[in-house]
Amino acid sequence: MQPSLKLCFSLALLLSTSFAQTVAPSPSIGKQKVLWQKLETSISEIDQHLDGVMGLAIEDLTTGDHFFLHEDEVFAQASSIKITVLADLYLQAQQGKLKLTDLYTVQASDMVPDSDIMNGLTPGVTRVTFRDLATMMVAVSDNSATNVLIDRVGMANVNAMLDLLGLTHTRLRRKMMDLEAAKQGRENISTPREMMGLLDAIYRGRVLNKESTEDFFKVLSTNKDSWIPRDLPADLKIANKPGSLEAVRNDSGVVFVEGRPYVICVMTAFLRNERDGEEAISKVSLAAWRMFDRLARATEYGRVVSPGNGAR
Repeated sequence: MQPSLKLCFSLALLLSTSFAQTVAPSPSIGKQKVLWQKLETSISEIDQHLDGVMGLAIEDLTTGDHFFLHEDEVFAQASSIKITVLADLYLQAQQGKLKLTDLYTVQASDMVPDSDIMNGLTPGVTRVTFRDLATMMVAVSDNSATNVLIDRVGMANVNAMLDLLGLTHTRLRRKMMDLEAAKQGRENISTPREMMGLLDAIYRGRVLNKESTEDFFKVLSTNKDSWIPRDLPADLKIANKPGSLEAVRNDSGVVFVEGRPYVICVMTAFLRNERDGEEAISKVSLAAWRMFDRLARATEYGRVVSPGNGAR
């Protein structure tokens, strides 16, 4: 009897293992793939209706999954390039090359157009910290504040930081409102994939330490008058920087959905109507948020259990 019992036990174990392998609940990878495919369909429709060129990169910071569209095309960045200036400012502060609390006396020679705060300050008298300048650069996209920071950190140093990260198509090549440089083709540029890569590297602590990373994203979260946040919940933390030029609209940032943060970089060019470009960015942003919000709140089987709802 003993051999027979042993054989029965072995067969039972084999059958139970086989049964578990065939009918046990599988991870939600397949269902999540369907959601990504539906996001791709939504974005394709937005792209088809845009009279211009759109490139984008979206990354799930939890799983590393991506969605790309013309991700390696080089786009003029406009004010979105200020993300790179902010990153190098924090890097140099971390390295001890400067202090964010160092004071700077505003000069009349600093003033350029589209500087809502700096142009209202008193040259030769008003003193602000470099962190104040960084906040102006992001919150109201103050160009004079940006140029002061570019002079302080050095354009070559910003590009050297980008080189170390392997972001060779992202270049800071001129100061803000330098129309002569723009006429010569010295545009500030990046690609959707590379801007995504920069934000990913900062988020994962590859550029800055934990304290600097947190403050970097705190400053980058001060701008709400832009296209990624436009149709998203008002209380959602979003660290982004838009940019606009004639026929160009961009917005890149990190959306901190609780439990499912993601990077989104959308760039447009050759726009016949710039407002259409802005709306396209907002539509893509909303479609992405709807997917990540669902993923964040759902079980692996796809059920969302909201607060106050019992199991049924």
